[in-house]
Amino acid sequence: MTGTYRVEIEDEAENDLFEIYRRRLAQRGPDGPDGAEALLDSMMQLIDSLAHYPERGPVPVELLELRGSPWRQVSHSPYRIIYELGDGVVTIALVADARRDFSTLFQRRLLALKR
Repeated sequence: MTGTYRVEIEDEAENDLFEIYRRRLAQRGPDGPDGAEALLDSMMQLIDSLAHYPERGPVPVELLELRGSPWRQVSHSPYRIIYELGDGVVTIALVADARRDFSTLFQRRLLALKR
């Protein structure tokens, strides 16, 4: 695939980013290389880069059995950013700590989007 994709962020993924920001703000404050602002900025740069390189992320291991899965992921340690690769559109659906139970998160969030 070539060209530039439009990047959209689902409301729930936006809430995920806000909660990650809020937790980091409480832990380390807004400033500095490990502050909340730096974390959010670097996560948004990674998300924005999907407009040019949408296929770089692998299919999440939990979804490998779904042949032709439109779901992919990129990592921003310790977070996983899950997105759907569509026709000219990258849709960010989930941003969560990689240590969480993603099988359950996928059932709740991603499969609900398909209904």
